[in-house]
Amino acid sequence: MSTVEVGVQTDDSNRTLCARIRAGDTDAESVLVTRLQSGLRLVAHRASGGDLELSRDVCQETLVILLRRLRTTGLNDPSGLEAFAAQTVRNLIIAARRKNQRQRTAADSEALEGVPDPRPLVPAEEASGRLGVLVKRLLAELPGDRDRAILTRFYLNEDDKSEICRDLNLTDLGFNQVLFRARNRLRQLLVQAGIDKYDLPDSEAGS
Repeated sequence: MSTVEVGVQTDDSNRTLCARIRAGDTDAESVLVTRLQSGLRLVAHRASGGDLELSRDVCQETLVILLRRLRTTGLNDPSGLEAFAAQTVRNLIIAARRKNQRQRTAADSEALEGVPDPRPLVPAEEASGRLGVLVKRLLAELPGDRDRAILTRFYLNEDDKSEICRDLNLTDLGFNQVLFRARNRLRQLLVQAGIDKYDLPDSEAGS
């Protein structure tokens, strides 16, 4: 997804706008909303598969997140303002889908509550449980603190990419590079443990 879809501005324009918002200029906040809103709606519409209600909600939440960020810590690279906003939209849609999936799973579990299951644990379920334990153990064995943190937070905790980037002081590109290397290191440990067909899912963080 090109950042042209959320508006093209010069680096100086972005830096000036971000600086004004950081200084408490409410007019600059209005300019930001006007500049980004239509493009964010397009990104959300595509990322959500045409879900209008989800797109509208995500766009509003993205603008709130972006303004809060610019009022406080700001962006490491204001020239990437449009890219940051577009990626936040995608992350929020991914998070919303995961939340909906968890809610459906919880509802299914409640419907089955109280129904006895006389079947013993099947070998596949046992294997899945052992695999989960093994993956967590191997994560703890990774030599880099940042590798452990990014894999645990992104895959196990399902934290938003934007939050991880902020906490680990990573750019969008830096996040993808660190995640790629960390996944490869974990995959090597899995191969050494005899699980040569196991693979982590590809990041949905975008390109």
